[in-house]
Amino acid sequence: MSQHPWIRQKKRAFPRVLGRERAFLADTLRAETTGGLLLLAATVVALVWANSPWQDAYHHVRDVQLGPLTVEGWASDGALTLFFYLAGVELKRELVVGSLSKLSEAVVPVVAAVAGMVLPAIIYVVVNLLSAGGNPHGWAVPTATDIAFALAVLAIVGSSLPSALRAFLLTLAVVDDFGAILIIAVFFSHGFHLLSLLAALVLIVLWYVLQRRRVRTPFLYVPIAIGAWWFMHESGIHATIAGVALGLVTRVVADPDEQEAPAERIEHRLRPWSAGVAVPLFALFAAGVTLSGGAVREMLTDPVAIGVAAGLLFGKAIGVFGGSWLTARFTRAELNSDLAWRDVAAVSVLAGIGFTVALLIAQLAFGSDAAQIERAKAAVLVASVLAALIATLLLARRNRAYAD
Repeated sequence: MSQHPWIRQKKRAFPRVLGRERAFLADTLRAETTGGLLLLAATVVALVWANSPWQDAYHHVRDVQLGPLTVEGWASDGALTLFFYLAGVELKRELVVGSLSKLSEAVVPVVAAVAGMVLPAIIYVVVNLLSAGGNPHGWAVPTATDIAFALAVLAIVGSSLPSALRAFLLTLAVVDDFGAILIIAVFFSHGFHLLSLLAALVLIVLWYVLQRRRVRTPFLYVPIAIGAWWFMHESGIHATIAGVALGLVTRVVADPDEQEAPAERIEHRLRPWSAGVAVPLFALFAAGVTLSGGAVREMLTDPVAIGVAAGLLFGKAIGVFGGSWLTARFTRAELNSDLAWRDVAAVSVLAGIGFTVALLIAQLAFGSDAAQIERAKAAVLVASVLAALIATLLLARRNRAYAD
């Protein structure tokens, strides 16, 4: 039966991924999966080293001063900038030509990501306000999802799952990364210096102009990137924001005479360095948490640790799933016909893996309180492992259902 033209069809909440976007998604999944495994390896090394008889050497290496920053500082403020640059490029691409370019297709993952950040923060604040000795200042720690770990788990146990589910997770992660970037820029910038910020902005604008004029030589872009990073660091705003800004002004649409856009070309070259070096290096010097019996007991009674763990395990799952369901229920969006809500529920649990950015925010939120940082990091690690295990069971079950 033909449908009358005046009858409005519902937009799909999780659209099918076609053409070049499907190829791009596949490439991204492969790179991030490899990065997730390397990230896991670096985390294990850090934990073993920090809890071994050579733990003093670990802390000594981490605190060695190399120029203006310590080794740990170079890992978090320096190497991680590459990760955030690619996050900026990915966000720009999704906004211009990807799943976020159409409001009808973007609304569900955007609402899911926002709900998946707000609810963990609320849970954390409630736990810490109702507990003696609580510290609400760490509300942002459980808000971030680690896309590298999440995609690694999905790739390992979800070979038969629909590509729409992978696309949803990737879109969710892009919006989640953007939210984390805003949180870092707005709430964790200290000692603001206007002139340094203006210098960084001038260099970012210069990058944009060179992109618009189709200049390709790296001999211009590399000094601009280093200068923007340095001035952003000196301005008091976290240095990784420079990476995001440069990513957002990188051209993502190819000209008629180009085989690929600059963003794709740069990303192809830099993603192995991000996934294989920058993020594992950060994990090596950020995940070295002492997990002695006393430390674990402290974590079980510490409001900060409880709030972080509850936010990641329950806030993320309920927020992402609830945001998706409510949006599909009360708008014209509907679930992709290839998916079931049980698939979305499994991925919502997977979103509780908060690692790279969560560890970074823990360092920023608690400043010089080393003991509190350690407990918050331990909670991130424990909650992320539990979320990964639970999601693995749920995804494996769904994978068998699709394989049969």
